[in-house]
Amino acid sequence: MPGGWCDANISVGENVVKEEAGFDVMPEKIIAIQDRAKHNLPVYAYGVCKIFIQCSVIKGEFKKNIETTDCSYFSENILPTLALEKNNEEQIKMCFAAYRVKNWTTSLIKGNRKAIRFKNEMIVFL
Repeated sequence: MPGGWCDANISVGENVVKEEAGFDVMPEKIIAIQDRAKHNLPVYAYGVCKIFIQCSVIKGEFKKNIETTDCSYFSENILPTLALEKNNEEQIKMCFAAYRVKNWTTSLIKGNRKAIRFKNEMIVFL
C-alpha cells in the first residue's frame, strides 16, 4: 500500500500514489482515519494521523525508485511480508472489507477497539 507524508499544497489523494508508485489515481472513499500510535509500533515521539483512502488507478505504470522497489497486487488471504511500523494485517483486512462494502462509512477508532457504522448499525471489532 503506497504511503507517505503529505507534501504542502498537494492533496492527500494526489500526493502519495504518484510519488511512491507512479500511478495517477482517483480517490473514491476514505476508509479510516487512525491515530498511528494506537495501531503501529514503534510509537513515535510525535503524533501521526493515518488516512486510508480507496482509489482507482486512472493511468501510469510502476517505476522503481529510491522509496519503492516493487509493485504487485495481493489477495486478502495471501499477504506479502508487511512493514508493521507502516501497515499491519488488521489495517489491510479493513481495507479489503471497505472495498467489498459499497456503503462503507469511514471508521472511527476508539482506544484499542475499532467501531464502524454500516447501514445504521454499529459494528465493533475487539
